[in-house]
Amino acid sequence: MTELTPYERAVNTIFNEKVDELAAYPIACGVLRKLLPGTVTYREWASDPEVCARAFVEGYNTYRFPFTVALVDLSLTASDLGAHVRMDTENTPFVDKPVINDLEDYERIQAPDVHQGRVGKMLKMNEILARELREKSFTISFLEGPLLTLSQSAGAERLFMDMYDDPSAVHRALSEITTMCVDGANAVGETGMQALCWDYLWANYSCLGDSEYAEFEADKYAKACNEATVKAGLGFGIHNCADLPHLDTQIRKFKPQVYSLAYYPLVPDSLSAAEVIDRGYADDCAVFGNIDPQLFVRGTREQIAQATASVTQEVKTALCRRGLNSHFGIASGCEVPPDFETKLENIQAVMDTVHEHGRFQ
Repeated sequence: MTELTPYERAVNTIFNEKVDELAAYPIACGVLRKLLPGTVTYREWASDPEVCARAFVEGYNTYRFPFTVALVDLSLTASDLGAHVRMDTENTPFVDKPVINDLEDYERIQAPDVHQGRVGKMLKMNEILARELREKSFTISFLEGPLLTLSQSAGAERLFMDMYDDPSAVHRALSEITTMCVDGANAVGETGMQALCWDYLWANYSCLGDSEYAEFEADKYAKACNEATVKAGLGFGIHNCADLPHLDTQIRKFKPQVYSLAYYPLVPDSLSAAEVIDRGYADDCAVFGNIDPQLFVRGTREQIAQATASVTQEVKTALCRRGLNSHFGIASGCEVPPDFETKLENIQAVMDTVHEHGRFQ
């Protein structure tokens, strides 16, 4: 088959068309600041839309990523709701002071203007990225879903207790946050980005069963976000790096075009790449996974190359068995760790290994 450009490979993967080789995209985000001249701190990267966009562009220029997922961190929406975010020089920003400290605080949540605050900065970064990577890399924006946003704003332990003790207060906050998320989807649709990936992290059986997840996100709140994404003209993606995701809900019911997941070999019932394909989850959705993210920090180039070659062969065999052309991409199960200990040569090793072992006749 004629060699495809990275962008063509991405599009063909989404639509299950034939590809020259499997699409590979280690979910490299904050770590890409290391490619910029000088010493760019994590705080600078996460705070400046132009610096953030430049790092993603340089990531494409260096590695020729078919996809670019514009994840900053998981505290953007909570920050704009009033939670205090700790911005260390070299650590991923995180909420250290929740905005919800009692039941009355749920009632006080108000959807902010998404064009302001940290989400507003993300939108500006998206505009730059969409322009610079147009038809080079398939660009995917990234937002936290309603329940993840609320857990970041209240703390997961408090939220899960309040879901049972006073669900009406939680629903009131989720409704307002969903308004924010829908506004965010509409705004992303105006940036030129091609898709939007939602992080619906709590759809996993380690935390919530089907009925709880349906009540507190899937049936109403995620449904509104998903519909807004499609209405905004965006491709629709989901990322869930939890150990036992609700695949029937998030793939078969939500019907995303792209789904990113992780594999936990020590967790019973965690599905490998081959099992995901064999059970039909990749039939109508391009699935991405599932290299251990810690290998980018702790592994040698040889170790990560071996792991990549193994999952690549596993995927090719399963796709052939299922009669699929390309509906699976090789990716890390979650973000490549963005700290300075991460080895950039291991990112290159993944791309090189898939180029060697992921080719189709």
